[in-house]
Amino acid sequence: MRLAVVALGKIGLPLAVQFADAGHEVIGVDVNPSTVDLVNQGIEPFPGEAQLQEKLSALVPAGKLRATTDYADAIPGADAVVLVVPLFVNDSTWAPDFAWMDAATRSLAEHLTPGTLVSYETTLPVGTTRTRWKPMLEEGSGLVEGIDFDLVFSPERVLTGRVFADLKKYPKLVGGLSAEGARRATEFYEAVLTFDERTDLPRPNGVWDLGSAEAAEMAKLAETTFRDVNIGLANQFALFADTVGIDVYSVIDACNSQPYSHIHRPGIAVGGHCIPVYPRLYLSTDQDAEIVRTARTLNASMPDRVVEQAASVLGNLTGMRAVVLGAAYRGGVKETAFSGVFPTVDALAARGASVSVHDPLYSDDELERFGFTPYTIGDEVDLAIVQADHLEYQALTAADLPGIRLLVDGRNSTSPDAWVGTPRLVIGGGGAR
Repeated sequence: MRLAVVALGKIGLPLAVQFADAGHEVIGVDVNPSTVDLVNQGIEPFPGEAQLQEKLSALVPAGKLRATTDYADAIPGADAVVLVVPLFVNDSTWAPDFAWMDAATRSLAEHLTPGTLVSYETTLPVGTTRTRWKPMLEEGSGLVEGIDFDLVFSPERVLTGRVFADLKKYPKLVGGLSAEGARRATEFYEAVLTFDERTDLPRPNGVWDLGSAEAAEMAKLAETTFRDVNIGLANQFALFADTVGIDVYSVIDACNSQPYSHIHRPGIAVGGHCIPVYPRLYLSTDQDAEIVRTARTLNASMPDRVVEQAASVLGNLTGMRAVVLGAAYRGGVKETAFSGVFPTVDALAARGASVSVHDPLYSDDELERFGFTPYTIGDEVDLAIVQADHLEYQALTAADLPGIRLLVDGRNSTSPDAWVGTPRLVIGGGGAR
């Protein structure tokens, strides 16, 4: 097949590589000329994705994958077009911001030719594929969906850093606007993906047709919103446990010892492109979902609550030297999307602390571009807050942070044995110890 992938980001580029590796001719479209140039040189534009560089090095010289900024070069004559364009959410109103996706859809429509299967993989509010993309594509192309082209929604279900493994591990969900569109989507994804055998699933691993685009849209929102709500519940338990001196981790382990309980772990922040965003997309179409709204609001408040806990131990934070350990939103991933580092730094600064940031994945120059003051392990500090659970932080001791008066481990990733003699505060750990 001749395939096009629109947006060569941390999901789109691995997808394009996967399709090419399956033996198809793939053209990637991206608005960033530097990304396009790097891909055409066979160089990964971002680090950290397992097997990506290896596959690019083989596929690009072989002519199986190339990139362009020109939709007119990629879209006409394509058997299938997959879009993985970012969708943003307004921080104050929580309304979805479709600007980038609208622009990509209009450009696609302008060059769409009959016979093409169009699949959106970006997570969307329920109903978007049918009520927004279908009329936009029809108007821009002059073609009719279901007759001249087919439109489906098929959410990505992978994590950056392990995209190729996740593509095999999890069923590929599809939902069409017609039975023929769903059939074509199933056939397409079966031709570009392979799946691990899994005996734990109610049906064989592979492509699962959910019956409608709306069902597929909701499935992606539901699985991610579940995690945010569960983390919110864990954070609520942790906050209460701290007021009564209970170690919530032993409680959670006890609860999860039977199969009907699966309580997640509390933490200082929920970051990344997905979990902080998708509950808000869900709320955009189900505004009565108060349990979702409450959990999202609580999780967003955790950085400030953690800093307040630190202030309750140390007193006034004015003038104190504070370091936030971890700019990334999670350990081992060089990505700051909705990272807890930003609200944590703001909360510390609002209380008068002198704040610096450390992250083993980022250079000092990179941290400065975020507006942070870089910290070097070994410099004097009064307060340290572990924001990302990098492996490097598990071995930290008080000797690595001279002068430290309090460690706040927002991820419960450090060893209490390494901090004997220095107050250490863990969310839900029952208070500073």
